[in-house]
Amino acid sequence: MSDSFEKWLCDLPKAELHLHIDGSLTAKRLLATARKNGVALPYRNLDEVNTAYSFSDLQSFLDLYYMGASVLKDEEDFYNLMMDYLLVCRKENILHCEIMVEPQAYFPGGVSFSTMMLGFNRAISEAKSDWGQSVLLILSMLRHLSEAEAIQTLDLAEPYREYFCAIGLASAEKGNPPGKFSRLYAKAQERGYLAVAHAGEEGPPQYIRDALGILNVQRIDHGVRCIEDDSLVEVLASKKIPLTVCPLSNVRLCVFKTMQDHNILKLMDSGLLVTVNSDDPAYFGGYLNENYLALYRDLGLSKVQALQLARNSINASFLSEQEKVSYLQRINNYASRLS
Repeated sequence: MSDSFEKWLCDLPKAELHLHIDGSLTAKRLLATARKNGVALPYRNLDEVNTAYSFSDLQSFLDLYYMGASVLKDEEDFYNLMMDYLLVCRKENILHCEIMVEPQAYFPGGVSFSTMMLGFNRAISEAKSDWGQSVLLILSMLRHLSEAEAIQTLDLAEPYREYFCAIGLASAEKGNPPGKFSRLYAKAQERGYLAVAHAGEEGPPQYIRDALGILNVQRIDHGVRCIEDDSLVEVLASKKIPLTVCPLSNVRLCVFKTMQDHNILKLMDSGLLVTVNSDDPAYFGGYLNENYLALYRDLGLSKVQALQLARNSINASFLSEQEKVSYLQRINNYASRLS
């Protein structure tokens, strides 16, 4: 039963809504790209890079993450980064993905918006043509930088507005509350962007409230600390605000000590619209299927719960209603394959 269920779980049609494209930069790709571009790294081989990927907290991860982004220089690099992840989507039956792109991570290396988007869009176009991969992009801002820099990035994105469905907010929560970016979000929403934001991962439940009340977001990235505030849970449930939860990431960043301590199933039991995601899979020990498998192995995820999570991933997406109906039907058709 275990092996057959795990295979069923891996083949389950689903969407991924919380994925930082830089966070899919594998150690092998990091080394190869650095050598190609003549970027010096403090690592001599794959083993040393893999050792560095064992970090202790969010900030040590972010330091490594931004160093990884610094090796990306030309269109080919961005094409490879995107295509590597989209090939994982094909393998793991991820029908639709919403990918966070963070231009501010590349600007210090002299990379232009145009270079980044040419590479990304070529990969997305090929994946759509070759196997029907559905992709939406989220323009994600780095909250440890200033709001003025974020607004400048929003302006730089204007020629590429058609490629982004939403604006997002990532990086370190501590000391960077949602209210810091109120003008940014107001400007973005005036331009037709939907809105998401990281909140309630390392930050307190109040950050979730502020993301909803000040930034007017439609979806919360992470949000696991909402469970500390009963009235907040009631608000999230009644308004059907999705939470894009990232189990393996939460454990690696010590939000929870072990996967057995994770509250994702409790959140589901509380009536919340919870989804499963991989966040930064190259750094956190697994792509989307590994997250589903961890929930099964450590928390006893059932078929009913897995199907609910898969359906949630479609319902919480920014797809059109017609597209949602189509993808939900594929999940329902698949559900009969394991009694």
